[in-house]
Amino acid sequence: MNDKASVSKELNAKHSKILEGLLKLPQNRECADCRSKAPRWASVNLGIFICMQCSGIHRSLGVHISKVRSATLDTWLPEQVAFMESVGNEKANSYWEKELPAHFERSEIEKFIRAKYEGKMWVAKNAKQPAPKLVEMSISSNKLVEGGATSEVPKKTRRHSLEEAVLSKHLGQSAPSVARSRGISLDLNHKFTTSPPPNGPPPMMECDTASNKSNGTTDLFSLLYVPDAKQDYPTPPRWQTFD
Repeated sequence: MNDKASVSKELNAKHSKILEGLLKLPQNRECADCRSKAPRWASVNLGIFICMQCSGIHRSLGVHISKVRSATLDTWLPEQVAFMESVGNEKANSYWEKELPAHFERSEIEKFIRAKYEGKMWVAKNAKQPAPKLVEMSISSNKLVEGGATSEVPKKTRRHSLEEAVLSKHLGQSAPSVARSRGISLDLNHKFTTSPPPNGPPPMMECDTASNKSNGTTDLFSLLYVPDAKQDYPTPPRWQTFD
């Protein structure tokens, strides 16, 4: 998703007012490169305001060196506006033109810009380029560290399950964490109930009741009993027998 889509009209209007105010500052009334009056373009990663002619040259450098935006036509992100506020032409040139000779000829502006930003011809040794402040997260202390300042960050809460979310909605409070068993029954016809199992021995089967005597002991003789194979059959008539 494009980050510019998250910028509302109200926020964009606020950014435009801030940029207009920055363009009226004395250090930003001239192009950072050719010194022409009333620049209306900017390099958002270098933090400088430039004229239209220089903006075309900056585009040819590639976005890895300079990212060009219109100060009046394009949509700006909050961090880009904040970076322009913290840098500006004067502070940026104190880095890029630190060792530039006074009254240097800038007639060949494209060669000048390429030597300035690509070749870093006039950057002082061990100089640090102005860059956006990095926001680092201290995992151990859950604090945001920005330019040496710290601020507390709320710890990330555990995501509740669907059951806990429904329970908390009805009860009006966060549901406690409950360890749930992952075991399931393979019997699809089994109906789950929340009532505890009955106390005492399991119910007796019919085969058990039939094989138990009144004294509670099992009659093994009755279990092993086999009816006599010899049976009394009626005598057939004489005409059915053979002599």
